[in-house]
Order: sequence, then structure tokens, then C-alpha cells
Amino acid sequence: MMDTDQTTFSALFERHRRELRAHCYRMVGSFEDSEDLVQETFARAWRARVRFTREGRWSLRAWLYRIATNACLDHVAPRGPRVLPVDVAPAADPEGDVPPIAADVRWLEPYPDRLVDPHEAAVARETLEIGFVAAIQHLPPRQRAALILRDVAGFSARETAKLLGTSVPAVNSGLQRARDRLRERLPSRRDEWPRSDPPAEQREVARRYVEALEGRDFVALVALVREGARFSFPPRPLWYDGLDAFQRGSEKHAAPGAHLFVAARANLQPAVAIYLRAPGEARYRPLALEVLRVEEGQVVEVVDWSRPDLFAAFGLPMSFPPSDRYNQDEVNAKEVR
Repeated sequence: MMDTDQTTFSALFERHRRELRAHCYRMVGSFEDSEDLVQETFARAWRARVRFTREGRWSLRAWLYRIATNACLDHVAPRGPRVLPVDVAPAADPEGDVPPIAADVRWLEPYPDRLVDPHEAAVARETLEIGFVAAIQHLPPRQRAALILRDVAGFSARETAKLLGTSVPAVNSGLQRARDRLRERLPSRRDEWPRSDPPAEQREVARRYVEALEGRDFVALVALVREGARFSFPPRPLWYDGLDAFQRGSEKHAAPGAHLFVAARANLQPAVAIYLRAPGEARYRPLALEVLRVEEGQVVEVVDWSRPDLFAAFGLPMSFPPSDRYNQDEVNAKEVR
């Protein structure tokens, strides 16, 4: 690789871009930052390519993971973890005022399915879901790195120690501490983590959920949403505990105008892109992206990002003409996948 030109080197790097971007996302909890960190990984790898060839200590994949992990550790060192509203505020009173956007909080971000490596989607889908990514943000960065390298990327304890520049006993000790800390949020064994329903079943539940929202059919929502489901709304420190609180809060605080709901995908979970045609406006514009967690045929959590700037990254249209009902299958085929 010492004599490789940048075009050839870029082609080699591209083979690993998707999994490296997902690795960076798990490490930092931000899609935007993961994009920047993958570019930083490429730049560092390009500068170090001669040493990589001379030393001959690494496979290309392991070497790139080492560089990406170090870039992520450098990034998170001076910053706090990415969080969701439940981490920073008590459950909201649906009759109370909506808090302002908290721009000083580092909020967790969703991740577009269209950028996920197909193999990763098949074998490690639960490690990209919001619940897991949110939980590991509360680990110290090096414990987080050890857990991801070992349990997600599939490196052995010896390989993980080499990647992190530490010993096998230190890796095993860090892993045990990480799993102990995660036990409060997730079962300690990966095969016991909550499993979402298969994708086809998730899509059907999401379709019925959207129909119930569009029709304001609260009876249908009660059947679809598990009692005690959580609804959160970053970038505001706002979340509702249970469907009743969500419904009352929505009735009080929903943005005025006509809403349009379009099926999407994020974090290998069903998602809904919500558009608003405000009074006096000619077109629907992006309002929020909702990500649903579905277990046993019911919605158990909804995270609603009021971030119109996210829509482009998810391949979602930035506007729609007025219509009673847009052909969502056409949107899915042309824009979202």
C-alpha cells in the first residue's frame, strides 16, 4: 500500500466506509459527527499508509477500526454524552407549557437505514437501534469502545486489546464494568437484549399507527401502543409517560395546519416523516422525524426529532404539494430507500 495512489486507496477505504460510519455513530451518538469522523479516519489513514505497510501488524479492517476508534475517543473526550429527554428531565405534564429547544444539550441523533451495511443489518440490527445506542452513551468512552469492538465488530479480546493499546486483562475488566453499567438499561447478555419485531411486522404496525394518527383514532392507538410507552421530543427536554399523556399533550400543543405522514426507516426501525402545511402555506414542509420501537406487535417507544434539517440525510423530499393523501408507496420507492 506504500505506493498506492489516492484513488486506489480511496477504493480500498470505501469497502469499509459503511461499517466504519456505523461504528463511529455508535461511539458518538451523532450521525452528523459520524460523517465527519469517517472523513477524519480516511485522512489519518492516508497520512499513515506508509507506516501501515512497513509494520505489517494489522489487517486493513483492523487498522481502520483502530484509527476510527481513536478519532472517536479524541472527539468525545472534551464533550459529554449524547442524551435523550428522559436523561435530562422528568416526565412532562401534558397540561403544562412546552419547554424551549435546549440548544446547549448534546442530543442523540437518528441514523439513516439507507447507509447501513446489509450484512450488519442482518447480524447486528439491535446494536443500531435507538435503545442500545442511547444506553451505551452512558458508558465511559474507553469502556464503550471495548464493548463495541468486542460485542459488535466481532474482534477477539486479544485483538480488542491491541486496537486499544492495552492488555487483555484490562479489556476483559473494562467489558465487565461496561456490562454491569448497562444492566440498568439493558440485560447483561446480548442475546437477552429486547428484540424488535421482524421488519415486515414492524412496517405493518407503523402503517396502522400512521393511519390512527391521520384519522385521530384514539381507540386504534390504544390497541397499537403499549401502556406506559414513552414519547420523547428532542431537541426539547420533553417526554411523555404513556399514551394518554402524549395524546393530551398533542391536542394542546400540536402545530396548527395540515399534517402529512410518510413512512421512512431509521436505526433499522420503522420511522415516520411528518410534514406540515401551515395556514396560508402552499406546500407541506418537513416538521419532524419519528422513530418507533415495536415489540410484540405494539409500539413501546417513539422518539420525535423536530429537526427538519435531518430530512435530506434520510433521502426524504423537502416539500410536497397539497394533497388529501400522497402516494406513500411511490415516496418509499423513489426517495426513502
